[in-house]
Amino acid sequence: MSKERNVDTAFFGQPRGLSTLFFTEMWERFSYYGMRAILLFYMYYAATKGGLGMNQTTAASIMSIYGSLVYLSGVVGGWLSDRVWGSRRTVFIGGVLIMFGHIALSLPFGVSALYVSIALIVVGTGLLKPNVSEMVGGLYSPEDQRRDSGFSMFVFGINLGAAVAPWAVPWAANGFGLNLFHGEMNFHAGFSLAAIGMFFGLVQYVIGGRKYLSKDSLYPEDPIEKDELRPVIIWSIVGVVAVVIILALLAAMGQLNITNIITLITIIAIALPIWYFVMMLNSKKVTKTEKSRVVAYIPLFIAAVIFWAIEESGSVVLALFAAQRTVLHIGSWHFAAANFQTLNPLFIMILTPVFVSLWDHWKNQPSAPGKFAAGLVFAGLSYAFMALPALIHGTTAGRVSPFWLVGSWFIVEIAEMLISPIGLAVTTRLAPNAFKSQMMSMWFLADAAGQAVNAQIVKYYSSSTEVPYFLTIGLVSIVFGIILMFFVKKIHGLMGGVD
Repeated sequence: MSKERNVDTAFFGQPRGLSTLFFTEMWERFSYYGMRAILLFYMYYAATKGGLGMNQTTAASIMSIYGSLVYLSGVVGGWLSDRVWGSRRTVFIGGVLIMFGHIALSLPFGVSALYVSIALIVVGTGLLKPNVSEMVGGLYSPEDQRRDSGFSMFVFGINLGAAVAPWAVPWAANGFGLNLFHGEMNFHAGFSLAAIGMFFGLVQYVIGGRKYLSKDSLYPEDPIEKDELRPVIIWSIVGVVAVVIILALLAAMGQLNITNIITLITIIAIALPIWYFVMMLNSKKVTKTEKSRVVAYIPLFIAAVIFWAIEESGSVVLALFAAQRTVLHIGSWHFAAANFQTLNPLFIMILTPVFVSLWDHWKNQPSAPGKFAAGLVFAGLSYAFMALPALIHGTTAGRVSPFWLVGSWFIVEIAEMLISPIGLAVTTRLAPNAFKSQMMSMWFLADAAGQAVNAQIVKYYSSSTEVPYFLTIGLVSIVFGIILMFFVKKIHGLMGGVD
């Protein structure tokens, strides 16, 4: 009985520490999605409109590779938490870097400030994001039945911040509804609001962390020993030297430019997961059954790459479509192109309870590969749907209804419900014992690879090419989904009893 009385239920039946992590992630997502909602426009709008005047194609590629780098950096962030700083300190350092990244964008220092901001936010997000989630798990004992509902509340916080930001930040950039900037965009005011959001998140994280988070989170789970430190330093130096040599060679050939740097990052984002798969399949630490499961994971990983390439295009291709091809009012209600970014988290919040109930009550539901196959078909349909306005009205007919974008986002979020949570669960279950953490990194690397691919193919998008662009990518996803359906039983068999 005393045990029951000592259970912490202060935050809607959950541990009080969950509120600290809930609001930390909510404000971090507010700052990130708020910044992301207007960044593309800031890059390619002319200087007379408050932008940097970049080439639109270059700006779109930068947006995609930015997202890829964020997920690539999470691999390093998890390692630093486990081996060096501990999760609580790692999250704090990450939050500070993110805040300074937004501050850099809020200052009128042009392209230099943009690249400094990207570097700070990429590193900061890599430190913060994976480790906040890890700390949520640490609030519960293995037998605590509240774990799933606690994570559901945490995910709601993520999407709440992400849903509010695309309204609040563009509102600030547009003069807070007061026409302070005489009808022009002041992007720096919007980025300032993102910085303030991250500041609020840090303040409550520090105060709440001292009171409600375990002191164990101050220390690394597997502190690195002195004899292990030397090879880490050596390989880090080798990596840095290799990058410097490549950049020096590009400079010597007169090819050191943003386009080639994006291509280099794309190659790394695709090569890294391939290296991981080869390493695991050739490791003596991995049993025969575990190797079979890794093989089963490969087609699921490829499916995830295709899905994320489409899903993450919301802040790039669909953002361009919103700005250039969409009627930005419904009756007398006018809105900004950036506001469409709220549809992603909004539909996730609406659809999540529907799919949770579906999986709880569907007795003969498809296996994980079957859900992935269906998810790819839906993802492809969301892009095929976006080809319809131009097919019906033509690409020179001007702007089209905003409900085309609403419909596309709704369809792709059905795909996300079939792939994202299922992928997280199956990744943990298919992971070899010796590579549990690395396998979790693989799931995030699928997103990184998808966005890296986007950085290359987005160059072919324009208002005049939208029909072949949307149809080609949509059909690739649909065809791969159909092919995957034919191999569902084979993949399920390779999963070695995991369902």
